[in-house]
Amino acid sequence: MTESLMNSRFLKACRGEPVDRTPVWLMRQAGRYMQEYRDVRAQTDFLGLCKTPELAAKVTLDAQRILGVDAAILFADLLPILEPLGLQLSYEEGEGPKIHNPVRTAADIDALLEQDPRQSMPFVGEAIKIIRQELPPDIPLIGFAGAPFTLAAYAIEGGGSRNYIHAKTLMYSDPGAWSVLMEKLSGQVIEYLRAQIEWGVNAVQLFDSWVGCLSPADYRMYVLPHVKRIIKAVQGYSPEKGSGTLREPDPYSVPVIYFGTGTATLLGAIMESKPDVLGIDWHTPLQRGWEIGARAVQGNLDPVTLFAPRDVVLAKAQDVLDAAANHDGHIFNLGHGILPKTPVDNVKALVEYVHEKTAR
Repeated sequence: MTESLMNSRFLKACRGEPVDRTPVWLMRQAGRYMQEYRDVRAQTDFLGLCKTPELAAKVTLDAQRILGVDAAILFADLLPILEPLGLQLSYEEGEGPKIHNPVRTAADIDALLEQDPRQSMPFVGEAIKIIRQELPPDIPLIGFAGAPFTLAAYAIEGGGSRNYIHAKTLMYSDPGAWSVLMEKLSGQVIEYLRAQIEWGVNAVQLFDSWVGCLSPADYRMYVLPHVKRIIKAVQGYSPEKGSGTLREPDPYSVPVIYFGTGTATLLGAIMESKPDVLGIDWHTPLQRGWEIGARAVQGNLDPVTLFAPRDVVLAKAQDVLDAAANHDGHIFNLGHGILPKTPVDNVKALVEYVHEKTAR
């Protein structure tokens, strides 16, 4: 990693170091709310956009440039990692992703074919290389993957769910099959994130979008061991050095961010996996992250706030900044992704405000 990247305010904040301004990036910062994204999206379907390196790179770069955020995040989706395993994935307009052959039994799980993402998902590597070449040299690129519970829930439910009946039923009724599934998915996530690091990302985020449906006891029993395995395998990894297990900040290592929604009751357990950065949604006070031992905390403005009048947006942003005022290691973000139809001017104003008000 270059010195300018290593000393970027985003990566310094990930290490819990003082910064000249609070870094800000936004989940789903490249998305339908932005005209430039819609123009590119009109050329292909969603999966085609994810799998066309030049287009994925363009929307990634456009969002960083237009908003002036302190990091770019690779434009991709959580679920294409499931396709090489043998699952049939499509994105229906207005309905979201669908798995057409969901896994429901131990035999279904045994039939999943583990692959090397370097061979099965080369389009991701090509996009990363384009982005890294064209990003400003001091702007980090964030890669990501779905966490194993969220991937498992999609694979079992076959799409979105309100109650996760099929996933939880398998988890409770056949814990052996559940463990095999989580082991397979965790192995894929490890290799996918390592591949992204090899291709050139400077940080990675584990998205656990659905994990908030679990009780703390179930999280500890059925999920936490697998999250620990992933973070330990990725933390400190470099193509030259392999997998490291250093617990002290290493300025050359790629930090791991863990983010889930609805995780207020799970945060203590999540911290046992020792992520470098803990993502907090808007249901939980930001200070909670530092109270339970996080070195760096990311969050946590409610995304719906961005639909409010400008003065309300900025006042709510100030509330987040006030909550972090006595701490190093704050990365300003939303508590989830930017929503469609969010006013772009409000997003720009938010980024400018955070930078202006936190200048040191």
